[in-house]
Amino acid sequence: MPRTLLLVVLAIAGLSEFGLAGAVFFAPTFTLAQLSIKVGPETQFLAYITGWFLLLVALLAALAWVWALRRRPGYAGLCYLLGLWWIGLGVGIYVTFGRPDNLVLDSLKGLLLVGLAWRSRASERVLRR
Repeated sequence: MPRTLLLVVLAIAGLSEFGLAGAVFFAPTFTLAQLSIKVGPETQFLAYITGWFLLLVALLAALAWVWALRRRPGYAGLCYLLGLWWIGLGVGIYVTFGRPDNLVLDSLKGLLLVGLAWRSRASERVLRR
């Protein structure tokens, strides 16, 4: 059961990151406006760079999903890395910009990933014995 939930959380996280990356690449003005950022040459450049980071994280989430599906040994480490990334991102945005929505969404996603990866690995160890 933890592995199934882990796969669901990874799928939702990966799809949301792919969606955000697509929004930044294909509709940067709209995306910046949704984040209450004034559009200018500097902000469009930063949006472009952010889009590549979002794409990288989305690809890592997709890779973690495939590894967890195939039960590759390194999937838990990749899930821990992604989980800690999202926890740090949520806390950092909250502390720096005072946005509790990011704290809840990103940090909760990260905590779920870390917890489910840990539970999934623990249940696999029990089954091996």
